[in-house]
Amino acid sequence: MTEFTLHCFAESGNAYKTALMLELCGANWTPHRIAFFTGETRRPEFRAVNVMGEAPVLVHHREGGDFTLSQSGAILTYLARRLGKFGPKDEAQEYEILRWLLWDNHKFTSYTATTRFMDFFMKKGDAPETEFLRARAVSAWKVLETHLTGRDWIVGDEPTIADLSVCGYLFWPQQIGMDRAQYPAITAWLNRIAALPGWKSPEALMPTGQEEKSATA
Repeated sequence: MTEFTLHCFAESGNAYKTALMLELCGANWTPHRIAFFTGETRRPEFRAVNVMGEAPVLVHHREGGDFTLSQSGAILTYLARRLGKFGPKDEAQEYEILRWLLWDNHKFTSYTATTRFMDFFMKKGDAPETEFLRARAVSAWKVLETHLTGRDWIVGDEPTIADLSVCGYLFWPQQIGMDRAQYPAITAWLNRIAALPGWKSPEALMPTGQEEKSATA
């Protein structure tokens, strides 16, 4: 029996964070497709699972009954504790990882993902709101580039869930509008993540959220 079911879709960087964590840990998990692009997350059936109407949603089929959790940062923290990998070594690292998870969700993924959605999916790259979001995303990229200069990982000397969280949307450089040549430290860091045993791309781990007839690679 599958231990974990991940409600997800391949175009979601937030879902990818969790899928990658499960895969790198060698967990027994199964992806369950969310038809995001035809409005599944807005439907009552999905809102009954996650009132926030967001992906991913993780269901842990554990003894005593299923445990359901949403929000990628919370899921990554839970999995690090349950699976014993990519977590903190001590209290100081615990809070440093939390700091980067919160920054990622508030300052990094929030702007990067929304810019991508507006530009790549909605084709509104010239809209004022997209330009504003892009400027905020680039500002966050510069923070990460500065932090990673001279270090291999975001926290400590080994990969943690901070790395898996922040990298979520960065394996689509063209879609988010990132010229990797301008970010050598980020590029080297992403290469280290991609070299981890078990690494796979979002498309290799999860089904598309688009209908097959309109799905793109």
